[in-house]
Amino acid sequence: MLAEIITIGDEILIGQIVDTNSAWMAHELNNIGISIKQISSVSDDREHILTALEEASKRADIILITGGLGPTKDDITKKTIADYFGVKLVENKEALSNVQEIFKRYNRPLLEVNRLQAQVPENCEVILNKNGTAPGMLFNEHGKIYISMPGVPHEMMYMMEDEVIPKLKSSLKLPVIIHKTILTVGEGESFLADRIADIEDSLPAYIKLAYLPKLGQVRLRLSGYGETEEALKREVNEFAQKIIERVANVVAAEEDIPIEKAILNYMAEKDLTLSVAESCTGGYISHLITQHPGSSKVFFGGAVSYSYELKERILGVKNETLTKFGAVSEETATEMVEGALHNFKSDYALAVTGIAGPDGGTIDKPVGTVWIAVASVNKTVVKKLTFGNKRKQNIERTAIAALNMLNTLLHDSGK
Repeated sequence: MLAEIITIGDEILIGQIVDTNSAWMAHELNNIGISIKQISSVSDDREHILTALEEASKRADIILITGGLGPTKDDITKKTIADYFGVKLVENKEALSNVQEIFKRYNRPLLEVNRLQAQVPENCEVILNKNGTAPGMLFNEHGKIYISMPGVPHEMMYMMEDEVIPKLKSSLKLPVIIHKTILTVGEGESFLADRIADIEDSLPAYIKLAYLPKLGQVRLRLSGYGETEEALKREVNEFAQKIIERVANVVAAEEDIPIEKAILNYMAEKDLTLSVAESCTGGYISHLITQHPGSSKVFFGGAVSYSYELKERILGVKNETLTKFGAVSEETATEMVEGALHNFKSDYALAVTGIAGPDGGTIDKPVGTVWIAVASVNKTVVKKLTFGNKRKQNIERTAIAALNMLNTLLHDSGK
């Protein structure tokens, strides 16, 4: 069962917004056994939309469309879809009632342009929008399923979860898909591939291995396709375990979560706490940690200390250390992490100091030079890394490297 996603809107094509809808939809559809054939973005242009629909119908069984359902003149998706099927627009009583209720709830007058949102192609099944005024529309025509939804992400997501996915699961015979993801940190995909080549070669045709690299990380995803869930899940897990045992030294998580979430889970389970001292990352590590619900159980907080003065006053870094060795040094990183551990009273701490760039480097300390320190009450580990001259990448690489070092220290301490 193949699907295609079409996102509509000039704002996507000019880069004004990022198309997050497609990635989210593809993930949800894949989870229920529907494979994505293609993802396309088209402008708010009638002919472009019609061409996209026609071409998608030749490739896919299910065509999902988002965007262009608002009340303004540039929102032409609904009228264009009606033209595609050769039908007229009619007012839907349930959709109108939904629009009226929303405007009543907010005590706002219902304009004619808003009332027109209740008009839909006469051959569609209406999917009510519980979070907005634009209804979704489902068409079952010529053996193909077309589903049009609002482009506003939270409206589309609720509609998919509450209505669209249940409808697809109940009306279609879908295969079983089992995914197992292993997060590795600190080793490139080519080295990983070489280490597990024989395991990959032994995979049956219905189990695939994908390498998903990101800065400093590689996710290894096993995907199994079959008819019997329990047997397939068991077989996928058996191959996953072989891979985990083979590359155990770089495995950060045995599920599809980021490294900071794996650390939070482990520390919460062990009732451990964490603080940070950030310089070159400017709070990015704290952001990664605190984006996860429940992080406050583990994370005390920390300091973003760029200046010498704050490093001295908040973290207790000695002035003579900074004067003699500089802010970007093993000695400063050590005093930063131990200062965070002592002053913030946490079980573990991490600290980073470096030259993120694009300027500020010297011959001895070029842009991309970073010192990372992690510590517990019993042990401090300090490491120097040298990255490139791209500021954003340096910040991200530093954060992942620091979290990887912390993860290693945690598990070494737990042995």
